[in-house]
Amino acid sequence: MKVSLFITCISDAIYPRVGEAMARILARYGIQLEFPPVQTCCGQPAFNSGYWKEARATATTIIEAFEDSDFVIAPSGSCTGMIHHYPKLFEHDPVMLARAEKLQKKAYEFTQFLVQVLDVKDIGAVFPHKVTYHPSCHGTRILGIKDEPMELMKNVKGLEFVPLPYAEDCCGFGGTFAVKMADISGAMVTEKADHVLETEAEVLVGLDMACLMNIAGNLRYRNEPVKVMHLAELLYEGVKQA
Repeated sequence: MKVSLFITCISDAIYPRVGEAMARILARYGIQLEFPPVQTCCGQPAFNSGYWKEARATATTIIEAFEDSDFVIAPSGSCTGMIHHYPKLFEHDPVMLARAEKLQKKAYEFTQFLVQVLDVKDIGAVFPHKVTYHPSCHGTRILGIKDEPMELMKNVKGLEFVPLPYAEDCCGFGGTFAVKMADISGAMVTEKADHVLETEAEVLVGLDMACLMNIAGNLRYRNEPVKVMHLAELLYEGVKQA
């Protein structure tokens, strides 16, 4: 079984530790992640901005990079969700449409792969902290990720989970939205951070570093001590403590 890591732009450039945590966790189950070096952006910024010709060029690179992989795993529901839009990009090109659909069927967000494919719900982690969880929009709405992170956190010893009020609300990042509508985006992330603080959690966890980066920036600006982590980081930290 050839399992490949789709690292995504933000994790590659800013949060490489997330990819490392994923690789180390999966290695515990005998999976050595492949890393095609030709991979690039998923094309979502161009797609969302209406530049579909440019998005198709980027999508083609991704399709070719993972053509011979059995599974493609990413630390982002947003970027994995973009792969689910590839068939729309190539709906008038039967050859590329078939290739896009093939990639879509084997592309998984990290927690989906652990729970759905490997049937792993308890990795033996210990994390004695109060934790809340932000469910990112694309992972929840496009991929339907709801139970997988909950299953994994439920089995972390010592973890005290606190539900996040209005958890389903967007954090305000939205990629180019945060640039084009900065004032609205800023108001949204402030509201999201307010709800995080309501929980009195020590740690905020999620599945998308873009969203977590946005919320963490607001919390740091306000000098709030909440630690922000990708769930893969929390699980790996918990395994080291076990």
